[in-house]
Amino acid sequence: MSTNVLRTSDGWWAVRAERAVRIETKAVTTAELLADRDAVSEAAASDDRGTPVADLVALSPVTTPCRVVAQMVNYRSHAKDSGFTGDIPPTFFRKASGSVSGPHDTIVRPAHVKFLDYEVELGLVMGAPLPVGTVIEEDELPHYIAGLVLTNDVSARDVQLTKTQFYESKSYPTFTPTGPYLALLEPEDFAHLLNLRLRLSVNGVPRQDRTLADMIVRPAQALTLLARFQTLDPGDLLLTGTPGGTALKAPPKPVEKIAALLPPALKWKAFFNGQAKNPLYLREGDLVTATIATPDARIDLGEQRTAVADAR
Repeated sequence: MSTNVLRTSDGWWAVRAERAVRIETKAVTTAELLADRDAVSEAAASDDRGTPVADLVALSPVTTPCRVVAQMVNYRSHAKDSGFTGDIPPTFFRKASGSVSGPHDTIVRPAHVKFLDYEVELGLVMGAPLPVGTVIEEDELPHYIAGLVLTNDVSARDVQLTKTQFYESKSYPTFTPTGPYLALLEPEDFAHLLNLRLRLSVNGVPRQDRTLADMIVRPAQALTLLARFQTLDPGDLLLTGTPGGTALKAPPKPVEKIAALLPPALKWKAFFNGQAKNPLYLREGDLVTATIATPDARIDLGEQRTAVADAR
């Protein structure tokens, strides 16, 4: 069974149901904690009643600086929403690790961003080095992946689309809420990954709801493709794509064909005039709630609750 780990300002905790036991470790970074698994196991097996989880203020269990890499359009439902047809080439992009924030920290919308979107994603936390050229088979995943985290790949769509700039549009501070838990997996847990269900709601209204079975490029293949050019180290983070249900959706095909005939400035003006009528984009005062878990709770990454506020 997986072991959930929580990080606070004064250390690491092993979570057991509604209570948490302090992990006696000198680890400061996620990579250091992963190298001290014995301490995690001791805390998880301890007779100490611990502290109520509700009394702890969770930080991101992925410490920074680290590499944050993400997969683009990696769920069939998201591909459909985005207007893709046929085969979709696997694509990766980087996010600044400065965008990583806690699971209950406020998402801050920069003043120049009008179209702020959400993307619930499963994060893979590396537990071993991934050198360039590595080829990973499914049964080798437990060697490379130490655990899983819940993430939200917050996106400034007006920056992303007009500049075709993923790095900037997804890297503002607070644009990668992470946690609350780092679920450290046992080898047998990997057989249950496809049962993980990703859910996200805004103000209590469901927006996204899919399992990993909807995923196009699964973790072993994704890491193999990424390793063609990218080295990863313990504690680095790979976001594995989001299901359909984001605020941004492709326009109908006839509209898209007409827009393609317009000069870029007119095309984007028309597109964003239409998007301005879309009520699904995040606004100040919204509350985003996200969860990832298997139906039997064998793997449960906890719940994120993040408010949205405008930059002051």
